[in-house]
Amino acid sequence: MWLVVGLGNPGPEYAGTRHNVGFMVLDRLARELNIKVERLFMRALVGRGQVDGQKVILAKPLTYMNRSGEAVAALMGWYKLEPSRLLVISDDLDLPPGRLRLRKCGGDGGHRGLRSIIEQVGSREFARLRVGIGRPAVPDYEVVDWVLGRFTEEEKALMEKAVDDASRAVQVALTRGLDTAMNIFNAGRV
Repeated sequence: MWLVVGLGNPGPEYAGTRHNVGFMVLDRLARELNIKVERLFMRALVGRGQVDGQKVILAKPLTYMNRSGEAVAALMGWYKLEPSRLLVISDDLDLPPGRLRLRKCGGDGGHRGLRSIIEQVGSREFARLRVGIGRPAVPDYEVVDWVLGRFTEEEKALMEKAVDDASRAVQVALTRGLDTAMNIFNAGRV
């Protein structure tokens, strides 16, 4: 069984913001897998289904980005999952817009949602798929304003493709393994 978590902030005021790319990918994945992510459980919206006969739980924490680990740790405890069965989807300032980076484990890279998960789960040994949102081009632009801002018209088409690619990357990771997905999607061969 896998737990796939998309990170974001709940509420209409955050919909479509750069920081909610994880929610966007999870919504696309849920649609493609025909899994309804609408049950409120452990402070997250959750849906259960299968991918190639393998059980999968899709979740969107409702604890806000910086406290994502609270919901993730509760879900992992309930389902008795090891960190190696967790895949987290998040935005990444340090990747160019639309670029994907899938890793088996690692640090938080300055991302507070990932930091919260590492702290609450007590491990860095979980997979993460980062979707690049880039950094602001204007010097001294506040990062919080950037991540909570909406995509420009130029970014929208690029991010639409990134969300599609990220959904496919998760499906490949779940069905053919993380190594295969990393070889395909980290190299940009999609």
